[in-house]
Amino acid sequence: MTARATTTALLCLAGLAAGPARADFQSCLAGLQSQAAAQGISAQAFRRATDGIAYDDKVIELSQAQPEFKTPIWDYMAALVDEERVDDGKAAMRQHAQALAAAEARYGVDRHTIAAVWGVESNFGKNLGKMPLIQSLATLACSGNRRRDFFRGELMATLKIIERGEIEPSRLTGSWAGAFGQTQFMPTTYQRLAVDLDGDGRRDVVDSVPDAVGSTANFLRAAKWSNGQPWGYEVRLPRGFNAAAAGRKNKHSVGHWASLGVTRIDGRPLSAEGPVGILVPAGVDGPAFLITKNFDAIYSYNAAESYGLAIAVLSDRLKGRPGIQAEWPTDDPPLSRAERRDLQVRLAARGYDVGEPDGRVGAKTREAIKAVERQLGMPATGRPGAKVLEALRRG
Repeated sequence: MTARATTTALLCLAGLAAGPARADFQSCLAGLQSQAAAQGISAQAFRRATDGIAYDDKVIELSQAQPEFKTPIWDYMAALVDEERVDDGKAAMRQHAQALAAAEARYGVDRHTIAAVWGVESNFGKNLGKMPLIQSLATLACSGNRRRDFFRGELMATLKIIERGEIEPSRLTGSWAGAFGQTQFMPTTYQRLAVDLDGDGRRDVVDSVPDAVGSTANFLRAAKWSNGQPWGYEVRLPRGFNAAAAGRKNKHSVGHWASLGVTRIDGRPLSAEGPVGILVPAGVDGPAFLITKNFDAIYSYNAAESYGLAIAVLSDRLKGRPGIQAEWPTDDPPLSRAERRDLQVRLAARGYDVGEPDGRVGAKTREAIKAVERQLGMPATGRPGAKVLEALRRG
C-alpha cells in the first residue's frame, strides 16, 4: 500500500480523541517500547528513533481532513502528465538509465512504467514529503482512532528499518500517513518488497535511486505485471455505448468489444492478451481506454483508477507516444503546472496569499480563485481552469 491509497482509506476516520491521547503520549510511548522489545527492537534503537518526538496535532488534523473539492479527472491528469513532467522524466531516465535497465531486467517490468510511478509519486525524487515518520506514526498509534493497531504495525516496521541500519531516522520523512521514499512505500510494504539493487547491503529507497526503482519493479512484479504486454490504449466507443458495460472488473475478450463496435483511436485493430476491460473515467462522452491486467498491476499501487491512468499515460509519453487524443467533456480546459504557477503569480499580484507559486493547488489557492471569480461575475468554483486564468491575463 502506498501513500495515496492509505490517505484515501483514512480520510473517513472520525472520532480521534486528540486531547486525552496527547496527554498520555509519553505513557503510550513506554507501552510501544515494550511492544517493540517483544519484536526484537533494541531499547537503544527505540530511544534513537523517538528522541525528541512529540504528539503532532498537524497529523491528526490531516487525518481528519475531508476534501471539500473533488478534482475533475481532466485537472488531475493535466497536473500529473504535462510537458514539464514528461521532459523531467526523460531527463531522469537518461541520468539513471543503468538503474532502470537493471530493474527491468531483474524483475521483468517495463522501465517506462517504473519511471512513471517514480514521477507521479515524488516527481522523480524532488518531493519526498517532510513529515517525520516516527513522530507521525507514533501520534497515530497513540491517538484514539480505530486504525490505531494498523499504525502501530507501521511504526514497528519503521523501527525495524532503523534497527537494521538501512535508513537513518533523519532521512525517514514522508506523508502524514507514513509513506516514504522516492516511490512512497508504506513501512510494511517496504519490509515485504523493498530490494537492494545497488548492492551496498542496504535497501535505501530514500537516497538510492537504484533501490527505489528496483523496489517499485519488485512491487509491480508481485502484482503480476506481464512484461511485453501494454497496460492498454485509447479507444473510440460506438454511439449509444452502454456505460454500465464499462469498468475495470468487467472484462471480456477483445472480440467481444470489437463486436460492440469499439475501435482503437489510431485506427489499428483491437489486440491484447486475455480478457480486457473498458475504462471511461469521465463517462462515455469523454476519452475511453481498453485496459489489460497490467493496468490492474498499476492500480494495485494505489487502488485508484485516476492514479493508474496517470501512470499509464505518463509511461506512454515517456516512450515518445502521444497522450490522450479525445477531448475531455468540459468547456473549461485544465491547466498544466506551468499555467497553474502563472495563475498563482497573478493571484498573488492581486494581494491573495497563495503561498509559494509552485503549481500545487491547495486550499489557499482555491479560496483566492473563488474570490476572483466572484469579482469577475463568474460562478465561484475555486477550480484552476483556463477561463479564470484567461480572465486574469486580460486584467
